Formats: sequence, C-alpha cells, structure tokens
Amino acid sequence: MFLSVVIPTYNRKPILEKCIRALECQQFSEYEVVVVDDGSIDGTVEWLRSDAANFPHVRLFCRNHQGAAAARNYGVEQAKGDTIVFIDSDLVVTDVFLRSHVEALTQAQKELGSAASGTGEPARCFTYGRVINTANFDDPTSEPYKLTDFSAAYFATGNVAIARHWLIEAGLFDTGFKQYGWEDLELGVRLKNLGLKLIKCPEAVGYHWHPAFSLDQIPRLIDVELQRGRMGVVFYQKHPTLDVRMMIQMTWLHRILWGVLSLGGLLNERSLAPVMRSLIKQGKPQLAEQVARIFLNWYNVKGVYAAYAEVQRKH
Repeated sequence: MFLSVVIPTYNRKPILEKCIRALECQQFSEYEVVVVDDGSIDGTVEWLRSDAANFPHVRLFCRNHQGAAAARNYGVEQAKGDTIVFIDSDLVVTDVFLRSHVEALTQAQKELGSAASGTGEPARCFTYGRVINTANFDDPTSEPYKLTDFSAAYFATGNVAIARHWLIEAGLFDTGFKQYGWEDLELGVRLKNLGLKLIKCPEAVGYHWHPAFSLDQIPRLIDVELQRGRMGVVFYQKHPTLDVRMMIQMTWLHRILWGVLSLGGLLNERSLAPVMRSLIKQGKPQLAEQVARIFLNWYNVKGVYAAYAEVQRKH
C-alpha cells in the first residue's frame, strides 16, 4: 500500500510548516505528500521550493485560486498512491498517523476482502481518524481530546484514508461548491451509495489548529455561516433527502431551536459582546465561542432559507 497525502492549501504558511514537518517524521515509509497550493500570496510556494531538500516526500503543485474541491481533485489526479489520505493544511499529526491508517485499512480489508475477491476492487471501506481542535500553536499535539471534538460525520476530509479507486468511481469532489462547506460530505453521500463502510481509526490523530476565539473573528465567522448556508442548499439540490436537510439545518426544528435560543436574533454579536468579552478576559475563549454559536447557527439557518427561497424564485 502506497499512500498519497493530499493537502490543499491557501495562505496557511505558518501552520502548514508544522503540518509538513510532522508528515516528514512518520513511522511509515511508503508515502508521498501532494501539496496543492491554491494561489497563496503569503510566501508558501517560495518557502516550499527553497526548503525542498528538507521535505523529500513533498511534491508541490501550484494552481490559480479555485477552491478546496478543485485543489483536492487535482491532488488526486496527480497522486501516485493507490490510497489517498486527505488532511487539511492546518492539521498537525503524530508520528504514527500514517501507520495507524494503514493498519486499520489492512485489517478492514482482511475482514471485508471476501466481498471484493475476484473483482479486482479494493474492499469497500475507508478509515476516519480523530481530529482534536487546538489553539496552541507552539505545541498543538499537547491538546487533550474534548467532548466538543466529537464528530458524527460519515466522510470528512480533515483526516481520512480511502482507496483512490473509490474516489474515481464516485466522481471526486463537486467543484460546484464554490464557497465554504459541504463538498466533502456531499462526496460522502455518493461513497455511501457505493456501499463503503466507515472504519473509525482513533489512533490516527490530527490536531486541527485555529487561533483562540476573539471578537474580531466574528465578521468572518458570520460570513462563513452564510456561505455554508448557501452551499448547503447546493448539497440539498443534489441530494433532496431528510438526512441532508438535517445536516444543513433546513428544517422547522432547527429554525425554531435557534430562533428561540437567539430570541429571534436579539441575542446577536452586538448584544452578546459583553458576555463573550468577559469570558475571553477570564481565559475562557472556548466557552465564549460556544456562546457565539447561538447567533452563528441562527445566521446559518437564515442563510439556508434565504438561499433556498432564491432557488425557488428562479424555478
């Protein structure tokens, strides 16, 4: 089994350095790291080219900015491996990361192998590692696992390993997802329709770094939620099922829940600013971020319904 770790990146140079260095310290030898730069202007490409001797596993590809879906597709197309590992460029992994994915895949293939015997196809499965969120840039891998790190997603590109065969069979990522969100979960629906089984691999740990929550992040976070709402409707148009409606929060349940919790939008970035500021001063930025989720989810729900109404008008 030869692995191709596909990493799309866009203006993430500081944390990408930690990501790449961790990948060069793996307890596994049969792999490459395919970095697809999606038009960065922060010196990412210059740094990787000037320091190439220190990163023997890295193959760098550069493209104009087209978004994560197109970058991942290009990475898969250029990959030499029979197995693709997707991670994000702000993920720092442990030294047993790749080995853990390989061991879990190998075991699953033995157990499921009879179904694929004689077909020439790999077993219908993929492994999904653990992602731990951290704001500790200096030592990201010191962060403990928290309840808020739990994910019930079927297929997410933050930490997953899958046979290249099934990605090609499913049709890769839909580049119609131009803005933030859902392109990986939408591919997951197609993979599930092909009968692929999710194999949890908690030993393959990745530490997802993002800066500690602060009030100046709120405008960007609101914009992300509105984008996620619009892309959620794109997801639903492709797969008009109740499961997708639940995922994208396009139900009356979500509308009532976040409408009530936000008091119809009265609890927003302005009215809750003193509470969040106080929590941050007390050294509790994670709790402040959870408070922000009250109005961020309300923005998301409003974004979903606004985008859906626009689609309905066009039809």
